[in-house]
Amino acid sequence: MKYKLGDFVRFVDEKMEGYVTRIIDEQMIGVTGDDDFEIPVLASKVTTVHGYEGGKKAETKTGTEEAAIPASEFISKGIYIGVVNDAKAGSVVHFHLLNETSFQLLASFTTDTGGKYKGEYAGILAPNTSVQIYSAQLADLQVWPKFSLNVVYHTKQNVKPEEPLVFTEKFKAKDFAGAKKKLPVNGLQGWLIRVDEPELVIDADKLKESFFKTAEEKTSIPAKPVTEVDLHIEKLREDHQFINSSEILKIQLTHFNKTLDAAIVHQLPEITFIHGAGNGILRHELHKLLSKHPKVQTFMDARKEKFGYGATKAILK
Repeated sequence: MKYKLGDFVRFVDEKMEGYVTRIIDEQMIGVTGDDDFEIPVLASKVTTVHGYEGGKKAETKTGTEEAAIPASEFISKGIYIGVVNDAKAGSVVHFHLLNETSFQLLASFTTDTGGKYKGEYAGILAPNTSVQIYSAQLADLQVWPKFSLNVVYHTKQNVKPEEPLVFTEKFKAKDFAGAKKKLPVNGLQGWLIRVDEPELVIDADKLKESFFKTAEEKTSIPAKPVTEVDLHIEKLREDHQFINSSEILKIQLTHFNKTLDAAIVHQLPEITFIHGAGNGILRHELHKLLSKHPKVQTFMDARKEKFGYGATKAILK
């Protein structure tokens, strides 16, 4: 298989082109075009379009020459994995190993798919450089392999090297729940995972304080909600692209119940929930819950000229 995720290819027998967004097996790949539909195709039926660099691996300095760094300025911590969307094929992400330390890193990256191991990357990473080590399809996050990164620290300077690092992780959607940020070293926008986490230091006094908080201190009144609550999943979770449909519905209903309760606590006269038209499942579930709620006087479709059939207004008692 000569193709990798993010490659730009053209069909041999048809006037079509797109980006490789899935490696199905040794012979088949998935190609997504401008219409966002993924088409399975034999790898022999497409050809690489030269000149595209969206999925190109970042260059890595591997030279052995080191600039002398004063001991007081030598940085011993700062190894990360950055996860970045492909510039053209947004459903594909690339994993970058980022070295913010003053050490040279001898790194080996391996995947474990149900006991089937594959070495994905091995190399030397110079100080303050990054390298792309892996690519994956976002929609396949639930079946991503287990990742294992092994790092050995090296420097010619009179600095004690860190102990060899072993980082093993099976990523889940919650790992990408936070907002993207500017990554160190390469400056790309993506999710940042710290590999060499500093040791956890427990503050005994703060821990003791938490045990002795009164019930009043531990109980908080929910914040007053806005009068129009958008339940579209992209408004509720930044990692929505990783979540399946049943989990999405669960999240939306949880937010609905929490917001409805807050509206009742703050004695709002009415509240509108924007659920969209879609397949009608969320709308049906909301109407079923509202019809049984003792604090709901009635409910109706909200302002059709503004929302169509995509919102429901609840009148509260």
